[in-house]
Amino acid sequence: MPRAVDGTRRKNRRKKILKDAKGYFGRRSTNFRAAKDAVAKSGQYAYRDRRRKKRDFRKLWITRISAACRAEDMTYSQFINGLHKSGIELNRKIISNLAIEDKVAFSTLVDTAKKALEA
Repeated sequence: MPRAVDGTRRKNRRKKILKDAKGYFGRRSTNFRAAKDAVAKSGQYAYRDRRRKKRDFRKLWITRISAACRAEDMTYSQFINGLHKSGIELNRKIISNLAIEDKVAFSTLVDTAKKALEA
């Protein structure tokens, strides 16, 4: 029986790695050894940053809400405390969006939070 020498398994594996490394700088996009390391590292970054993205967006929303609250003469922590006391359950993404796009609705939220803090 003839011996199979030139199988496609190795070529397919290398092709897949080089396809993933497309667009990388220098040898990392053409040389298998360099591409393999670059693709592995990019996978680590992607895994880490999928979790990090959630933190970064929450931080951004809090910063936006805080800036909008200060324009209404209130701190962020007082605002959130007032919302909790008044029973309003909106997440920070929605509140941030309101602060940017609908200033009237946001100012009514601030007034509601102020009333809840006074009571």
